[in-house]
Amino acid sequence: MFLKKLSLINYKNFDSKDIEFDKKINCMVGPNGVGKTNILDAVYHLSFGKSYFNPVSTQNIRHDEEFFVIDGEFEKDDREERIVCSLKRGAKKIIKRNGKAYDRLSDHIGLLPLVIISPADRDLIIEGSDTRRKFIDGVISQSDKSYLQDLIKYNKVLAQRNSLLKYFAVNHTFNKDTLAVYNEQLNDYGTKIFDKRLAFLETFIPIFKEQYIAISGGREEVSLSYDSKLLDNNLLTLLGNSVEKDRALQYTSVGVHKDDLGFEISGHPIKKFGSQGQQKSFLIALKFAQFQFIKARSKTTPILLLDDIFDKLDEHRVSHIVALVNNENFGQIFISDTHAERTEEVVKQIHQTYKLFKL
Repeated sequence: MFLKKLSLINYKNFDSKDIEFDKKINCMVGPNGVGKTNILDAVYHLSFGKSYFNPVSTQNIRHDEEFFVIDGEFEKDDREERIVCSLKRGAKKIIKRNGKAYDRLSDHIGLLPLVIISPADRDLIIEGSDTRRKFIDGVISQSDKSYLQDLIKYNKVLAQRNSLLKYFAVNHTFNKDTLAVYNEQLNDYGTKIFDKRLAFLETFIPIFKEQYIAISGGREEVSLSYDSKLLDNNLLTLLGNSVEKDRALQYTSVGVHKDDLGFEISGHPIKKFGSQGQQKSFLIALKFAQFQFIKARSKTTPILLLDDIFDKLDEHRVSHIVALVNNENFGQIFISDTHAERTEEVVKQIHQTYKLFKL
């Protein structure tokens, strides 16, 4: 699978832009602020129906304009797939596949598998558990539609249960039976989500460790761990035990929406004990493992976006990354960098066709 053409209208800093890509490697080079990352983000947008860097959709419309359009022509399984994503201020975002609009955005997820590696990934280490849960959910959802639907339903029931807890507090009332209905539904969806996350991590963790060794040269021991109260108790019991706490807090304090991932290096949290280079290697290994996992599950080679990743990496780590992508396991790759010479030097080591776009 690869992206043949991209057309942008009023997307971020571009008023109008048309690009034809190489089926293997495409490099966006130029100084900061010219829109290199915005082109990569447009490709991401076509895959996920949203920006990787700015979740507020209207803020992706070019300043003082009323709409944006991202139009992409892909080739997948010897068929052309044309995806058009458009947004008008005050209206709902529309995503069309070959001229037909989706009823639900979630139906599009997984059609065009994609992995992005970016400096923004550092949020996975420094931010709260929500960011890490989104990572797990994003990886599983690209190859498992039922997981995504269970997640949507779980979050809907969770919002309803939280509203009910607030209603009880405001009206100085309480009905255990009504709450029990939501507990049952949360348990049903939450257990499915937990089981799939557990199964995913059993497969994913060995791939991740393998990738880290390849990138870092195996100098340190890294680990990923799953932090969930459901490891010790079923969700129905947990919800029952936390009723009084939830009433006081006016929200649901236990469930798969509280799960987390532990990132460690040499037995210590990487957030506190990992150097900048180690943290970057950890994140790149995480994303390369995501790539391998999605490729195996979806039977499609994902597009790989490398946004400004050569910056702050030593030559040793760059050469390991080059070695990793220098084989047929990888399909189309997009690279952004401020140094045209450095990029060209790197891609020449990867024995594939390439195009360099100076912005």
